[in-house]
Amino acid sequence: MASKLLDNIKRWFKHYFRKENRTIAIATICVIVVVVAAVAYYAYINISKSESGIKLDMSALKFWEAGDAKLAQDAVDFINNNGLASSAVTLVSHERTNGVIKIKIKIDSSEYDSYITRDGKYLFPSALEMETPEGTEETGETTATASAASCDDLTKTDSPMLDVYVVSACPYGLQIQRAIAQAVSEVPELANYVTARYIGSVSSDGKSIESMHGEEEATENLRQICIRQEQPVKYWNYVSCYIKAGDSASCLSSAGVNSSTVSACMADAGRGVAYAKEDFDLSEKYSVSGSPTLILGDANVDESGFGGRSADAIKQIVCCASNSKPSFCSKTLETASAATSYSEDYSGSGSTSTASCD
Repeated sequence: MASKLLDNIKRWFKHYFRKENRTIAIATICVIVVVVAAVAYYAYINISKSESGIKLDMSALKFWEAGDAKLAQDAVDFINNNGLASSAVTLVSHERTNGVIKIKIKIDSSEYDSYITRDGKYLFPSALEMETPEGTEETGETTATASAASCDDLTKTDSPMLDVYVVSACPYGLQIQRAIAQAVSEVPELANYVTARYIGSVSSDGKSIESMHGEEEATENLRQICIRQEQPVKYWNYVSCYIKAGDSASCLSSAGVNSSTVSACMADAGRGVAYAKEDFDLSEKYSVSGSPTLILGDANVDESGFGGRSADAIKQIVCCASNSKPSFCSKTLETASAATSYSEDYSGSGSTSTASCD
């Protein structure tokens, strides 16, 4: 009976969320919530009635813990065996939370959270918060509009500007930066249409910034912001180097960046922190929380509708939003998805995932 009920629920959700105006992320999360709730009720929790009322069979918990550990390791093995990251992934920890298994994984020197359904069938690199925080206005005045997933969805202007929000240690932020850097290397003019912005917050004393993956990432975010603002012609040269191995010192040199100017900018809250705050204020305006997030005008752009995280997709978004098509619009750029995380070359062994770092 329980199995038949679950099958019917899953079939209904699969049919409902096949509509074009639903995203895969929301569909996956809804299926997870329903399946996990049903399975937890009918299978995982062994409830027996006794004279004193409801009694839980706590011995089952030990079985769950052992099973969770195996699922966590299986997920890491799956990532490594299928080349879904450009470097080896190791398991740091796992825990049950909100109906799923949360795993912390390590890629190079950075740690990230991912999630597995309890049946071990689905692995997803991030979670979307479905509840609207208290006090959030849904007027459209302070948030981006619904995702634009095709040329027809984008508002056309004479000078479109694509803002791409990232954090410097996110594998998927590195992926979109790699795609943009490749596009700019093939068509330098594209640098006039794309701005990399950063997600974070200003510290309580106003002298530094904070980022989702800690102090090291915050420092690199600030460094890249200072280069972007004060030495813009060097920015994409620096990023093109940094995304290979994360070696900021050698990349400052190879990109010809004035290190003294960068250091002074980072040390001066009136410069570096002030520049960063402009990014943070914009990210708050558009309710940006995931790396990467693409905003064009007031629209949240879904890059998967333009070919994914590739150089050509970046070009297509800019061209689709242009009233008068620039000459480079007729040129086909690199169409393969850029590698995630650090990678010496463009495609590496990166995945085609459209997940984000939240």
